[in-house]
Amino acid sequence: MPVAVVVAGANRNDFKLLRETLESIVLERPEPTAEQPQGMCLDKGYDYTEVREILKEFGFTAHIRARGEEAQAIKREAGFKARRWVVERTHSWMNRFRAILIRWEKKAQNYLALLHFACAYITFRQSGLLG
Repeated sequence: MPVAVVVAGANRNDFKLLRETLESIVLERPEPTAEQPQGMCLDKGYDYTEVREILKEFGFTAHIRARGEEAQAIKREAGFKARRWVVERTHSWMNRFRAILIRWEKKAQNYLALLHFACAYITFRQSGLLG
């Protein structure tokens, strides 16, 4: 289920949008504890000190994999699954909406509204209420 969406130019690095994305989470998060920490799985593109500080500020434990590290884990462990696959799958689902795939809207608010609508539809479809 998509939990946060941020609109920015395609020429901006993803790690620079991390704070905005975390601030836009619409669900009430439970307080992380030592017994139940909350992890954030990120790839090598987020391997910066600034990112780790932001995650610590928001109460997340950073899980940042280096390039090729998951490929080695897949070879070592039978049944190993990459943790970021969920995000990539959701991006694929969102790309099925033509109005989102190519941005035609001039105003960012209109595009953000379409993204929220697509996320709501994906969540409703995945809930199994459609049959």
